[in-house]
Amino acid sequence: MTKLTAEQLLYGYVNGVFPMAEGKRGRIYWYTADPRAIIPIDTYKPAKSLRPVLNRNEFEIRFDTRFGEVMRHCAAPRSDDSGTWISEEIIRAYTDLHRLGLAHSVEAYAEGVLAGGLYGVAIGAAFFGESMFYLRPNASKVAFHYLIEQLRKQGFMLLDSQFMNDNVRRYGAIEIPKEEYLQRLTQAISQEVSFLPNS
Repeated sequence: MTKLTAEQLLYGYVNGVFPMAEGKRGRIYWYTADPRAIIPIDTYKPAKSLRPVLNRNEFEIRFDTRFGEVMRHCAAPRSDDSGTWISEEIIRAYTDLHRLGLAHSVEAYAEGVLAGGLYGVAIGAAFFGESMFYLRPNASKVAFHYLIEQLRKQGFMLLDSQFMNDNVRRYGAIEIPKEEYLQRLTQAISQEVSFLPNS
């Protein structure tokens, strides 16, 4: 069976589909969503409870310094679920995409130690959020806040969060029809935008 590649990931994203691994063998399946969940970049505001954490600068934020480690933390089974959709095959494919400069991590450090973060894929002015983790309270929330700040600064138009759930809802996610999502996607990926300056 053909292994998942960076090229397949790119083809999937620009066509509105994304992969997840299922079962003990980690078989890859491709998904879409209708309606589609997105997080409006312009209207996001940090929760009131997060603002003191941001003001105290409890975490140092870095980009793309430990992408593989962020993915592996995201792949670790949650306390309430022994499974994961991030298989070794998915980690390898996204790591290849990272080497191509298209997959990125946002990392939150506390006293020099990785405390939380997230990763996703940037194509044109679209960012596709994939997963996040935290080892210390608020670390992933702060990482997300700085993701939004970076997307705003670099002129991104679309932040895709795929399916609606409680986690993305707390960040202001909304649902739009698949047809509208594909229109926004086409417009966003046609733009020449970089996630990091000079990348």
